Amino acid sequence: MLVTEFSTDVVEAPERFALWEEATAQSHMRNRLRSNDCDDFRGRMRGLDLGEVRVSALAYSHLEIARTAKLIRHSDPEVYLINYFLAGEGIISVDGDDTALHTGDLVVIDSSRPYRGEVRAVPGRWSHVTVQIPRGLLPLPERTVQGLFACPISGRRGMGGMFARWLADLNERAGEFTPTDIPCLASVTLDLLVSVIARCLETEEALGPETRRSALRAQINVFVEQHLADPAMSPQMIADAHHISLRHLQQLLAEENTSPAAWIRHRRLERCRLDLANPGLNACSIRAIAERWGFADPTHFSRLFRATYEMTPRDYRNLSPKTCADRQQLRTN
Repeated sequence: MLVTEFSTDVVEAPERFALWEEATAQSHMRNRLRSNDCDDFRGRMRGLDLGEVRVSALAYSHLEIARTAKLIRHSDPEVYLINYFLAGEGIISVDGDDTALHTGDLVVIDSSRPYRGEVRAVPGRWSHVTVQIPRGLLPLPERTVQGLFACPISGRRGMGGMFARWLADLNERAGEFTPTDIPCLASVTLDLLVSVIARCLETEEALGPETRRSALRAQINVFVEQHLADPAMSPQMIADAHHISLRHLQQLLAEENTSPAAWIRHRRLERCRLDLANPGLNACSIRAIAERWGFADPTHFSRLFRATYEMTPRDYRNLSPKTCADRQQLRTN
């Protein structure tokens, strides 16, 4: 089921807040919650399942959220959450520093870092849309993303505005999509998010050497994602597109303990893995999926896939939906 709908109205008023706590713990992660409306909490949630990417719209009037070190030690899904404020305002606090958030803002949160937040939304309207994505799935170095943690990003203009519009449309049109749409929707969501992060780094007012390097790495990752289907993409092609030497490109990726060729291979394999795990693409042959992401030689692809995920592409595809947790473990190994 692509779309799930949830409302606290299914139980009596005294039970609603506890139900919301449990529902959000299952759909996102467990946080410590408090609300001024605990006696009769009215909350709604709409979830759109895009495989490992999940998009959720939430509606409530007031909520305080605390992600504590104790909760992180107990359970950590190791995901980024990108929140887009549709209606209302809030505050997020990290290491004692408060940051105000307003309608139209985007903000990145890391499930592995403690924070506190408060949201005051408009009753009866969706308060925000949240994208939940495994950290390893985002094709950017963690320290690059960490630089934007809990910093407001404008969703009113530029790439931020395009991404915000995309999230709003995903929520509004959630019921129109079919399982075969999942790969495209997930891919576009990832590509837009990476572009937003790259543009934020690129337009910092004071670009120090490390910020410039982070921005360049982000731009390179965007380029790689956009050209994965081109079997002719090579390290030299990437270097030429960014007006740097091949040696400079190699040095940039060496800082992330990888190489240009290894990074291209990793991202292609990840895209193939996502397609193989998608039941909506069962009619598409393994060879076609491999070719779609730049692997012209099926034997070479099969060998690389098995070496990376410890099973053949066919065996991976045949995993039942109940083994999603095992797929996640395979991805992180």
